[in-house]
Amino acid sequence: MNIRDLSINAIRVISAEAIEKAKSGHPGLPLGAAPMAYTLWADMMNFDPADPNWPNRDRFVLSAGHGSMLVYSLLNIFGYDVSMDDIKNFRQRGSRTPGHPELGVTPGVEISTGPLGQGIANAVGMAIAETQLAARFNKPGLPIVNHRTYALCGDGCMMEGLSYEAASIAGTLALSKLTVIYDSNNITIEGDTDGTFREDVAARFRSQGWDVYTVEDGNDCDAIKAALDKAAAQDKHPSLIIVKTQIGYGCPAKQGSAASHGAPLGEANVVATRENLGWEYDPFTIPQEVYDYAAAKAQRGIKAHDLWNKRMAIYAEKYPEDYAEWERTMDPAGAFDAITSDADYFAYDDAPMATRVACGKLLQKMAAKMPNLVGGSADLASSNNTVMKGCGTYSDQDRLGRNILFGIREHAMGAICNGIQAHGGFRTFASTFFVFSDYMKHAVRMSALMKLPVMYIFSHDSIGVGEDGPTHQPVEHLAQFRSMPGVVVFRPADYRETMHGMAMAIESQDTPYVLVTSRQNLPVLDSSSELCRKGAYVIKDCQGTPDLIIISSGAEVAPSMDAWKLLDAQGVKVRLVSMPSMELFDAQTKEYKESVLPSTCTKRMVVEAATSFGWHKYTGMDGAFVTVDTFGASAPANKLFEEFGFTGEAIAAKAREIL
Repeated sequence: MNIRDLSINAIRVISAEAIEKAKSGHPGLPLGAAPMAYTLWADMMNFDPADPNWPNRDRFVLSAGHGSMLVYSLLNIFGYDVSMDDIKNFRQRGSRTPGHPELGVTPGVEISTGPLGQGIANAVGMAIAETQLAARFNKPGLPIVNHRTYALCGDGCMMEGLSYEAASIAGTLALSKLTVIYDSNNITIEGDTDGTFREDVAARFRSQGWDVYTVEDGNDCDAIKAALDKAAAQDKHPSLIIVKTQIGYGCPAKQGSAASHGAPLGEANVVATRENLGWEYDPFTIPQEVYDYAAAKAQRGIKAHDLWNKRMAIYAEKYPEDYAEWERTMDPAGAFDAITSDADYFAYDDAPMATRVACGKLLQKMAAKMPNLVGGSADLASSNNTVMKGCGTYSDQDRLGRNILFGIREHAMGAICNGIQAHGGFRTFASTFFVFSDYMKHAVRMSALMKLPVMYIFSHDSIGVGEDGPTHQPVEHLAQFRSMPGVVVFRPADYRETMHGMAMAIESQDTPYVLVTSRQNLPVLDSSSELCRKGAYVIKDCQGTPDLIIISSGAEVAPSMDAWKLLDAQGVKVRLVSMPSMELFDAQTKEYKESVLPSTCTKRMVVEAATSFGWHKYTGMDGAFVTVDTFGASAPANKLFEEFGFTGEAIAAKAREIL
């Protein structure tokens, strides 16, 4: 057996053994896709196992993340800090080899994958990031940014609508350093794809502006290498390489069957696979010649890294200002310094405005101070107020443009922003109407799981959308995102709260922010303050102990304040609390929370133009609600606010009722 085949079979056997030991996992993909993955790593990719975060490395994304043992085996063989003990601990609590690849857990894993299709869109984001950094920093003879992005996907990824969205925009943007390798085995969990997936994938991708190459035999490494070479040689289009494989290859009883997809092969079948592949080594043993050969192959990337270091030294000497900017750009903690220390950012006037407009004004200030701020909207930038003026539009003709036109592709937008953020060198934002966040919920969830501080800007936040009606009025969406771990939802009441919310989103190093803004104009409240950074604060108070606490957020704080004035004039003692963020408030000390919501005052009322779901933890079961626990309706916004009780008079009447 030659060394290449021995190495490929090492991936297959070790993957099967780890999955069998865990009694859990997906052996089919590692067994079938091992030749294409090994060829890519051994013959094409530049990486340095001793420095997994080298900025100019090639990126590899396993979009079909259920086949995680494939990448863990590769990392072990090629000398990353992933030991055989780590592999033996596959899928166990606290393991460095979790069930699906997780960013920050395993050295060499570029991004968390598993939800099918996400990885393709993440890879699109990484490819965009490479082109932007190259356009910004490369100098003649000093290409300090010059790397490729590879994604490996399966039939399931291709079925997901997200792959259509991502491939479409990648072709439009001519991301020529992006290559997707498609493990085409025509099998999913439920069996043969003949009943669910007959489309001509090659024709689809060609129509989207991709170059397409097909390898008929997934074990033909020479043909795989030839296709990879062709993809690397062209400079006008992204590339799709379709590799025809057999799922579970090498296992006599399960090869080509859905039975190998998502369950261990079984002890007897592992033995049979080892015999069929001619594997004569002890369990969890890889011969030294495989490691030696992989180490020799890895020298390509190690030498490229050394050359890059030398280039950077020359770059620093010839272009000291650009080098300093590079260092600042690649430092995650340096991105927001220019904002938090800028007095102009915190300046404002008292003109009433929608918080979406306030957000737009603040975004301009951020863009002027942060050259690495990039993002865009799903075809709604003018309504979301998220166009960064004077920053250009990203395209195949302008790689320096910082406004990305995502088109009407919400899910791809979120996943692409995750890819850009994970690549390094950027702070990203994504924007759309709040109701359309439904389309991208999983991408936001992945931001939270990976601790990527993407800033999500969602406007048109309630029944205030008005005439567009219930299809466009997001009544349940605040509850949805508030229920998501690792996300801060911030719904500001006015310009000042918006200002602090956006600053916190940019200051964040490991938490995505969901900023929820209004369509309608709102006054700047005379008592709003930076205490909003604590998630909730007393915005209006009474003398002595309150009889009632009104808790509100966003646009409804203004009519709640009108109600407070009416009640105060009648001698009713009311405390009004603005709560833009439950998550931030819940993180405060017990003493602070008691100072805002004293346990001695049990009569509490929530005012928010969304469902009451989730608010009971602050009101108790006897709390009162001025909320929207039905879908909205089509009518002018002011009429809807009157009908649903969001006026000072109606809120005051409700307060008197419970008192």
